[in-house]
Amino acid sequence: MLFATLPNPRRLRTLAPLLIAARKLGSERMPGRLGMLARVSPRLTMRKLRAANYPEHIPAVGERRGRVGLLLGCVQRVFYGDVHRATIASLAAEGFDVFAPALPDCCGALQMHSGEEPAAVTRAEATIAAFAALGPLDHIVTSAAGCGSAMKEYGELVQTPEAEEFSTRVRDVGELLGFVEPRAPRGPVPLKVVYHDACHLTHAQGVRKQPRALLRSIPELELLENPVEPDVCCGSAGVYNLLQTEAGAELGMRKAQNLLDTGAEAIAAANPGCVAQLDGHLRALGRPLPIYHPVELLWRSIVAGRGAAA
Repeated sequence: MLFATLPNPRRLRTLAPLLIAARKLGSERMPGRLGMLARVSPRLTMRKLRAANYPEHIPAVGERRGRVGLLLGCVQRVFYGDVHRATIASLAAEGFDVFAPALPDCCGALQMHSGEEPAAVTRAEATIAAFAALGPLDHIVTSAAGCGSAMKEYGELVQTPEAEEFSTRVRDVGELLGFVEPRAPRGPVPLKVVYHDACHLTHAQGVRKQPRALLRSIPELELLENPVEPDVCCGSAGVYNLLQTEAGAELGMRKAQNLLDTGAEAIAAANPGCVAQLDGHLRALGRPLPIYHPVELLWRSIVAGRGAAA
């Protein structure tokens, strides 16, 4: 059921209203996997679902510094449209031509990380072909850590020269924008934010410094660190929290409490699975906090900088 729905954005769009209705009917109180699915599924409103459409091309603001393709993917495309809009706008503001093709539906990360190799190879080949059709790209960008981890391993998975070369150009949006010299003026975002290291970003990709540099570039944003078990998984891990509900829930509660103990007013996390997992367990603890992708906070700062300049 998971592999038939999660990697397919059209099916997710169809099921999303049912999930919204099920929550109103108390589905989160159900026992077992169905209840866990309701608790840790991304929260969505019908307004946000209807707004989940993205331009296929946004030109760079000012002098162009690169040409990039953005993976829209599956879960991120349907449930976290604000992240995609902030990613597209921030990349363009920093001088990148951005192409966001409707295809591929999914990069194959969920299948790859669950050992479903034939399905993952098919998804990988379709992803490589879709971005090749756009012409030369300096980078293939993603805002989901799990997707970036998978695409950076396409060379090993598919074992072709095209896949090897594709993998060398994959960048997480925080990795890319935290590395280049900022161009767009930054305005203040007065907020105490704790950064959560997504496993697929920090362990699989070795990306730690760049997202933090991105957040530190925002005036008046106080960046906090989680000192307790910072490198331990939040328990999401793709579909682990749905297949191993007890272990996933224990990890989620521990991580949520550790982040709360920092005194932060918000959490920054760069993977949709982490965001949904942490949100569900923060609510269970009775202390929900807003959770943002780092690029959402960056875009808020760029908008504030434009207002100050005007």
